Amino acid sequence: MICLGIESTAHTFGIGIVSEKGKILSNVWDMYRPPEGWGIKPVEAAQHHKAVSKSVLEKSLSDAKLSLKDIDFISFSQGPGLPPCLREGLEFAKGVSKSKPLAGVNHCIAHVEIGKLCTGVKDPVTLYVSGANTQVLAFAEGRYRCFGETMDVGIGNALDKFGREIKMEFPAGPKIETLAAKGHYLELPYVVKGMDLSFSGIITEALTRFRKGESLENLCFSLQETMFAMLTEVTERAMAHTGKTELLLTGGVAANSRLQEMLGIMCRERGAQFHTVPREFAGDCGANIAWLGILAHKSGMKTKSGILPRQRTDEVDVKWL
Repeated sequence: MICLGIESTAHTFGIGIVSEKGKILSNVWDMYRPPEGWGIKPVEAAQHHKAVSKSVLEKSLSDAKLSLKDIDFISFSQGPGLPPCLREGLEFAKGVSKSKPLAGVNHCIAHVEIGKLCTGVKDPVTLYVSGANTQVLAFAEGRYRCFGETMDVGIGNALDKFGREIKMEFPAGPKIETLAAKGHYLELPYVVKGMDLSFSGIITEALTRFRKGESLENLCFSLQETMFAMLTEVTERAMAHTGKTELLLTGGVAANSRLQEMLGIMCRERGAQFHTVPREFAGDCGANIAWLGILAHKSGMKTKSGILPRQRTDEVDVKWL
C-alpha cells in the first residue's frame, strides 16, 4: 500500500509518498514567501500553491520512481490551517485522486506521528511547536490530549512577528537563532499561566526595547531563552503529571538547537528519553500527511469531506493506537 500526501495548510505546498511499512519514498515541497514586512497573505499563498502544485507532484513521483497508477490512495491536510490554502490543497487532491480513495487528516497529528515513526518513541509527551501551533500533547483515552498550549500566538508566528518588524527575511526563526549566539541575557516578560503560555507580550516588549536602541543580538538571545524556558517548564510539568518517560519534540521550531538543548537537559535530569523529529520532517511537508493517511486508512477511519480550518488536535479520535 502506498499513500500520496498533500500538505497545504499555510506557507508550504508539499507532496510526499510513503509506503505502508513507513518507508518515505519522496518528500518535495515549495514555500510561499510573503513580501517584506508582511506575514502570510492567505489568498496569495493559495495562488502560490496552485502555481507550483503540478511541478511538486511531478518531482515527488519522479523521486519515488513511481507514477500515479502506483498510488493506492491520497491523503490531504484537512485542518487546521488557512482556509484558502486548505481549499486549494483539497481541490488538487480531488483532481489527483480520481477514482482512488481520498482521506483528510489532521495536520497537527501528522507532525506527531511522523516524529514517532522517525524516532521510534512509543508513548511520549509531545511538545509540538510550529508557526501557528504550540501545544503539549499526550495520548490518553483514545485521543491526543492537550495538557497546555499558547493562549494567543504560536511560537513560530511570534518569532516571525519580531523578525518582520525588524526587516528579517521570512521565516525569521533561523536568523534569530544565529544572532542569539552572539547575545547576552536581558529580562523579558515570562508568562506561564498554569499549563498555558502567552508570547504576544514578550514580542511587544522586545520590539519596544529594539526601538530604544537595544542590541539585536541581546534581544534574540533573550527571546529564545525566555520562550524556550517557558516551553520547558510546562513540558516537564506534563511529564510529571502523566508519568511518561519519553519526550518528542516536533514541528517547525523543533529544528532550533537551543530548544533541543534545554529540553535535553530537562530530560536527563528526569531520567527520561528525549527525541527530536529529523529536520527534514520538522516543518510542514507532504510526507507527514502521507504517513498519517496510512495510519488512518489501516485503522478504518472515515473522514468528513471538505476542510476544517479550526479543527483541534484533541477533537480527533485516534483509532490506530
